[in-house]
Amino acid sequence: MQKTTYLADEAALLSLASRLAQNVTRYHDRLSAPGLTIYLLGDLGAGKTTFSRGFIQQLGHQGHVKSPTYTLVETYELPPWTVHHFDLYRLADAEELEFMGIRDYLGSDRIVLAEWPQRGEGYLPSPDLTITIDYVDTARSITINALTERGRVLLDTIECETLS
Repeated sequence: MQKTTYLADEAALLSLASRLAQNVTRYHDRLSAPGLTIYLLGDLGAGKTTFSRGFIQQLGHQGHVKSPTYTLVETYELPPWTVHHFDLYRLADAEELEFMGIRDYLGSDRIVLAEWPQRGEGYLPSPDLTITIDYVDTARSITINALTERGRVLLDTIECETLS
C-alpha cells in the first residue's frame, strides 16, 4: 500500500507526522511486538528530522528533538514506547552499528526512526513503513509505503484527505 501527498510547508509536515504518531498510540496493542520501524528517505534538508520531531513530540516528548547526525542515535523514553531516532548519514560502514550495540536498541515496545537507513543495510530491522520526502519547488512531496501489516494499519487509518 502506498500513499502520496504534497505539503506546502513545515507546519504541514509536522501535522502529518503528528497524525501518524497518533495512530501509533491508537493502535498500540496491534503494533507493540516486535516494535515498529520507519525508514525516512530523502535528500539533505528535505525534512526527515523535522518529520521525526513532529512524530516524537506527538508521542509525548516535551523538550527539543535534536538531530542525531553526530551521535548516530537519540533515545526517548515515551511510555509505552522507547523511540530510537537514528541518523546514519555519517556512518562510514554499516558494521559500525554492530560495534555500537544495535541489538540493544531493538525489541518489543520500541520504535526505530531511521534517517539514511540504506547506510545501515543488513543491521537495521526491515521497515514497516518507508517515508520518502522529496523537494517539489518550495513544497515537499511525501510518499509513504506500508511494507507490513503494522505499516498498513497505520497508513490505512491516517486521516488526511490529501493522501492518495
